[in-house]
Amino acid sequence: MSINEDNFANFDMNLIVVFILLYRERSVSRTAKLLSVGQPAVSGSLMRLRRKFEDPLFTRCGRGIVPTERAEQLIAELIPAVNKIEAMLCLKG
Repeated sequence: MSINEDNFANFDMNLIVVFILLYRERSVSRTAKLLSVGQPAVSGSLMRLRRKFEDPLFTRCGRGIVPTERAEQLIAELIPAVNKIEAMLCLKG
């Protein structure tokens, strides 16, 4: 099995974690706190995700954020994949 490394060359995989936490928390500030980074770092990550997926991904709603339809589609694909990776990383030996 192989991958096309060109697809990953210009993409920071840590953005996936930021995206999942933004989706779960519905808050830039809570996401920043969980990641032990400042809100500007999370906002910058969201900007990069928006450029990559050509969608706002989240819209402001009061003090929080609400996922767009595209974000809902992405999360449905990402969660099972990330869960598999996480399970593999937890294997011993």
